[in-house]
Amino acid sequence: MSKLDSRIPAGPLKDKWKNHKDHMNLVAPNNRDKIDIIVVGTGLAGGSAAATLAEQGYNVKAFCYQDSPRRAHSIAAQGGINAAKNYQGDGDSTYRLFYDTIKGGDYRAREANVYRLAEVSANIIDQCVAQGVPFGREYGGQLDNRSFGGVQVKRTFYAKGQTGQQLLLGAYSAMSRQIGKGRIKMYNRHEMLDLVIVDGKARGIIARNLVTGEIERHSAHAVVIASGGYGNVYFLSTNAMGSNVSAAWKIHKKGAYFANPCYVQIHPTCIPVHGTQQSKLTLMSESLRNSGRIWVPKKHEDSVAIREGKLRPENIKEEDRDYYLERRYPAFGNLVPRDVASRAAKERCDAGFGIENNDTQEGVYLDFSTEIMKKGKESAIEKHIHNPTDQQIYDLGKKWVEEKYGNLFVMYEKITADDPYKTPMKIYPAVHYTMGGVWVDYNLQSTIPGCFVIGEANFSDHGANRLGASALMQGLADGYFVLPYTIADYLSADIRTGAIPTDSTSFDEAEKGIKDKVDFFLNNKGTHSVDHFHKRLGHIMWNKVGMGRTPEGLREAIKEIEEVRNDFWKNVKVPGEADGMNTELEKAFRVADFLELGQLMAIDALHRNESCGGHFREDHSTPDGEAERDDVNYKYVGAWEYQGADINQEVLHKEDLIYDNIEVKTRSYK
Repeated sequence: MSKLDSRIPAGPLKDKWKNHKDHMNLVAPNNRDKIDIIVVGTGLAGGSAAATLAEQGYNVKAFCYQDSPRRAHSIAAQGGINAAKNYQGDGDSTYRLFYDTIKGGDYRAREANVYRLAEVSANIIDQCVAQGVPFGREYGGQLDNRSFGGVQVKRTFYAKGQTGQQLLLGAYSAMSRQIGKGRIKMYNRHEMLDLVIVDGKARGIIARNLVTGEIERHSAHAVVIASGGYGNVYFLSTNAMGSNVSAAWKIHKKGAYFANPCYVQIHPTCIPVHGTQQSKLTLMSESLRNSGRIWVPKKHEDSVAIREGKLRPENIKEEDRDYYLERRYPAFGNLVPRDVASRAAKERCDAGFGIENNDTQEGVYLDFSTEIMKKGKESAIEKHIHNPTDQQIYDLGKKWVEEKYGNLFVMYEKITADDPYKTPMKIYPAVHYTMGGVWVDYNLQSTIPGCFVIGEANFSDHGANRLGASALMQGLADGYFVLPYTIADYLSADIRTGAIPTDSTSFDEAEKGIKDKVDFFLNNKGTHSVDHFHKRLGHIMWNKVGMGRTPEGLREAIKEIEEVRNDFWKNVKVPGEADGMNTELEKAFRVADFLELGQLMAIDALHRNESCGGHFREDHSTPDGEAERDDVNYKYVGAWEYQGADINQEVLHKEDLIYDNIEVKTRSYK
């Protein structure tokens, strides 16, 4: 009998959320200032939640390890945010957004949560426009949309290639208003290091002031984790260097189940790795696949010549280019979902057609020449330019592309020194987003009462593969329109509880555990840096728990990660002091958590004997190389329960996925 209770409301799918809201318990406005809520993380999910809860009248304590909420990693999101408004009149609807998301996730997401996400998506755009977010607009002033992978409509709202930044500034402005009113107490440069449970409920956190080194106790009636994903377990990823799993992993070790950890998104359009000393990868927005065509040379000798610097891609004739996504998936072409596009790029490079002169010769082209000439011709007609020259067409087309994606092209040129208007971009898949995360019920509550998890930190909405532009949608949906309702249902029983004291045994024990670990790290007589172990872990994860997974490789990974982890605790060296800023100490805590999580990811991937979405098992693929699901045996959420230091002993709980409103079938984008 599973311990998981998803609390999905009864009734028709389209009425579940409305009926659920109608029957939840409430906290009256005059009682909300008696309630304290901690929010860990101030990206789009945490920032929108903190602002909304404070606006409602709760006392909010918000924590971020950055020097300002404006530096949350949400700022890095480029391409856009989905919403089913059907402004383009091309057949979009709430149901179609719901269906595309379920299908894109390879039928491994919870139906009720995904429909709710699609349902509230339209509200997000209205909210953000009211905040002044400068979405792109058409000539007549209407909000513009573009397409993203895995869909056949235009539903993605955007602000050039800076959508995450603009949305985050909107949430931050709402937070700032509440900070000014004293309803949000902001703790910048603070990191949560443990969750405190009192009488079975989440009642606070232990945090470290990253400037002074002080270990602090903070209490509340509920704790909200909005700390993002765990892609940095791979060391090289598109995530900010500080992005980590620690908040989510700490609550896992206190009783919150961790769901589907093996579901990792490999983004197909990142700048390729250029050397062994690199510490971060750079994402090029998926929106570029609207206008760019992905290709490699058809001839092996051309790929070799390009890698050796003897041939330029511009000089390869059209008939000698393999637009392999258009060839393999004609219905969607370059806009297939991310997992499909990533595997297709890997297949071409494994076959020897990669074009990048790096250690692995992995890279493909993203080419804008066709779009530039196409848009140039359209612009020439609009401007009544008869018989335009090729240069006029190019200049007009370049101007159109520049207006849509200009900052992305500038960024690419600064990093690579190539002009992407003339020379095709070099791209290759890289770790980007994590669909797995803390298991939550329909109310976004974990298996720890009073501990809620929102945004990328939870598992709930994307199944085995996230569609592009849905991360921002989920973060803001959770923070603005879901959690503020559902948390009230839990907090309604706390209006007479009073302030939670921090001098209890539970706080004493949690603080002592952190101080003991600080003392260990600073006094351990090791010989290797924290990054030494992180890189070793990342190498194992990418090669054996990456895009292509085999049972043999996963078994090796489990054993090797455990060896690295044991070596870490014996030989890690952390310089500096406890009483002050110590970035190596910060990293030591985070990498310790990555080492445990990485092992669980490999265990989860080995357990799931199927291919689905971002989890591709090479021993479970169709003759033409596509993912082969096993719906009979694996149509469930796998939620793991912590059992102590030996990660191999974690216990699996299953939440069956039931689809009453869609037909589960093999994904096809052909």
